[in-house]
Amino acid sequence: MDYRFNEEFRQFAAARCAAFSPLACDSGALLKRAAVAIVIAEADNGADAAILLTRRAKGLRAHGGQWALPGGRCDEGETAAGTALRELNEELGLEPGEGCVLGLLDDYPTRSGYLIKPVVVWAGAGAQIVPNPHEVASVHRIALTSLSGPNAVSFISIPQSDRPIVRLRLNRGFIHAPTAAVIYQFIEVLAGRNTRVRDYDQPVFAWK
Repeated sequence: MDYRFNEEFRQFAAARCAAFSPLACDSGALLKRAAVAIVIAEADNGADAAILLTRRAKGLRAHGGQWALPGGRCDEGETAAGTALRELNEELGLEPGEGCVLGLLDDYPTRSGYLIKPVVVWAGAGAQIVPNPHEVASVHRIALTSLSGPNAVSFISIPQSDRPIVRLRLNRGFIHAPTAAVIYQFIEVLAGRNTRVRDYDQPVFAWK
């Protein structure tokens, strides 16, 4: 698949998102609503497409220092897209606008008590990122080609759960669920597959 960052790829990603039917979670009423943004932006080489991944500030009360997609808890009456765009502005200083939302993915329930709705957002060329140091330690442009190779995805088991855990290789380490589950489904959607990920568990360190 060609992951060049251009208008043709924007239209392709929008079409794949439009063809995907996101599932809602039946137990959603018991969880706090949240949204994350899968932001398609230019890769470091300025030519390929990437997604924006952050390292959360270590001083944050929850999940400090972990890999994350921009996002947060939904305010009362706020849509998932509205939350994702607001959090993008608060965390990274980006203001892509409602028209840049390409689609939604499945609800993903987390062990820490949240129901995450992923929102796919097109950042546009030359998007200027200004991280909020109180929330974001660093921002990384992860090329889509590095997330779609044959060795990018792996599944592991842990003694605390009978459900497998999905993880994505990143350099010499891994991105774990829930972030890995959301990104994995996005890559699958781009490939035209209706892969569901809600049954993948998270590692124990992400349960709190």
